[in-house]
Parts: sequence; structure tokens; C-alpha cells
Amino acid sequence: MRIITGKARGLKLTVPKNMDVRPTADRVKESLFNIIGTKIIGARVLDLFAGTGNLGLEAWSRGAAAVTFIDESRESLRLVQSNISKCHAEDDVQVIKGSAVKVIESMHRQDAGFDFAFCDPPYNKGWVQKVLLKLELFPILDDGGYLIVEHAKHDEIGSLAACFELVRQETYGETLLSFIRFAKV
Repeated sequence: MRIITGKARGLKLTVPKNMDVRPTADRVKESLFNIIGTKIIGARVLDLFAGTGNLGLEAWSRGAAAVTFIDESRESLRLVQSNISKCHAEDDVQVIKGSAVKVIESMHRQDAGFDFAFCDPPYNKGWVQKVLLKLELFPILDDGGYLIVEHAKHDEIGSLAACFELVRQETYGETLLSFIRFAKV
């Protein structure tokens, strides 16, 4: 697993020794960032279920202004911190230990706002629906911001609230990327 392009291009990231964390494959990550394009430059990014920090650090490398990583696993947070250090990204990132759905609510109380939120939770556990509900109730995505979800092809997102619009889906084997735009109603 590596940073594909940008200021940390080619840097190999620390990966887990076991399969408790499932990092986004390089080909899926490259496609995701090709779709986002230059919109990532200067963006504020939230990496929910950060795992290794792979997605957030790729965003940082490509020019995101700030990245917030959230994970509740101590081991994952150790990986994230290690990878942040490897990238020398300490000045532009924040790491929060906690459940993604609980942290969304607390960030809303702090008036946090993000242009992009990456959501790559454990597959088939209902996390995507929980995150969508929290983001509807506690909107921390800015108007026109995107929630980008990596999920199993057979793990349905379900019906979306009026504030969300599914604008694109891409399939990579058993993995599906869903691009969901937020609009304040």
C-alpha cells in the first residue's frame, strides 16, 4: 500500500499484520481520486473508519488543506499515527479516537465542516446506514460536500434522505464506491 501521487508520492504506508483492517486497494483508491480530481485541493477531509489512514493521507498528499482521522481501534490509530509521521503530515491532520457515528454528533456541536468524508467501514455491518442517518441529523458536510462510501457490492445503501443525492457509483470486483452529494434543505 502506497501514496499514489502528490507530495508524498510513492511512500509505502505501514499496513496491519492481520486482516482486522481492510485497506482500500490501490486501484480503487486511484480511481476514487481520479473521479474527485482537483476538487481535493484545499479541501477539508474527514476519514471515518480511518484504518491505516490510507484515504486521508492520499487526500493530504494531493493537496487537501486538513484531514481529520477517526477510528475506535487502538491498533488502527497506531497505524494512522505511524503513517502520518512517515508522511510528515502532523501539522495538517487531527486524529480522534472514537466511534464514527458518535464523533459526527460531537463535531456538529463544535461547528466542524468538511468538503469530503470518506466512509470505509467494515463490510455488511450496517455502518453505512448509521453514518448516513447521523450526517442527516448532524450535518457536518458543507453544502455540496461529498460522502464517498466504499462498501460491498451487495451491501445496499438504502433510501437516502432528501439532503443526499447519489451522483455516481463505480464497481471494482466485489467493492462498490458510492459518491453521495450533500445539499442543505
